[in-house]
Amino acid sequence: MKSSLLIGVTAALLAALAWSLNFIVPFVIGDYSIFDIALFRFLVSGLIAFVYLMFNRNHIRTLRAADWLMSFALGLVGYFVYFQSLAGAALYAGPVIAPAFLALVPVVLATLGNLRQPAIAWRHLAFPFTLAAIGLLLVNAGSLEQASLKEAPSLLIGVPLAILAAACWVWFGLLNQSALAKRPQMPAGVWTALIMIGASLGMLCFVPIGLLLNVFASTRLGLGWDAASSLYVWGTILALTASLGGALAWTFASQRLPVALSAQLITMETVFGTVLGLLVRRRWPTLVEAIGMTVLLAGVVIAIRIFHGQRNHAAAEIA
Repeated sequence: MKSSLLIGVTAALLAALAWSLNFIVPFVIGDYSIFDIALFRFLVSGLIAFVYLMFNRNHIRTLRAADWLMSFALGLVGYFVYFQSLAGAALYAGPVIAPAFLALVPVVLATLGNLRQPAIAWRHLAFPFTLAAIGLLLVNAGSLEQASLKEAPSLLIGVPLAILAAACWVWFGLLNQSALAKRPQMPAGVWTALIMIGASLGMLCFVPIGLLLNVFASTRLGLGWDAASSLYVWGTILALTASLGGALAWTFASQRLPVALSAQLITMETVFGTVLGLLVRRRWPTLVEAIGMTVLLAGVVIAIRIFHGQRNHAAAEIA
């Protein structure tokens, strides 16, 4: 496998692993809300990103206004708006409906990506895409069967928010890859830092609104170490992994892979998230979940082989 493809595939898988940590957040923050950990997480990642940029001022001087605006917009929509809409979907539609909608994002992203940036003939992609869709549906099927109306106080609000979250991710994936293609010399670290600062600014602007809506449990639980140690520890872990690490890995992947392949690889977030969720709940996967993960893995492996074969074929023709 060519080094560029290998680096891209590895980076996409690392991004999926980093983002899958979001699935265990509700189980590790105690009585604090997801908004509390989001605020601390984005503040930490934004601060680290700012310090990084201060040590790379030579690169900053080469940035244009369009670079700042684009990266900030990606951070705002792809991280902050995505998180807020996902959290709202979970709140109003229950903890099952929102992930079920998001499970289809990689398939939609891969399809749109190959339409905008044709990399492989559709007849070659149909089989792995179908496997990915079936695998994602099977992995989520068990959870959907357990969903109840009691967990979904307002589907009329929750479902549109879930759709908005899915749209944000598709928009982020397509626009980020397009923006990097126009900036081939952009250092991955600088681009990641700019995106994180955009997400952090969005979170800071939300604080007054969040206080009015009383979504921050820290206002009543306090921020002392005895009470909030899990918030600080997991907020820092998520800032370094799910925010900075995931964004950096995805930037590497976007610079080296067509959207159709990177989107296929991001389906592994569901597998990683399911495994982590099972570990936290201390249970084995159901038969349907196990079959779903196996089918999804098969689709990913086949997709990698197809893109690898295409690159080898192209290289042979050039030679």
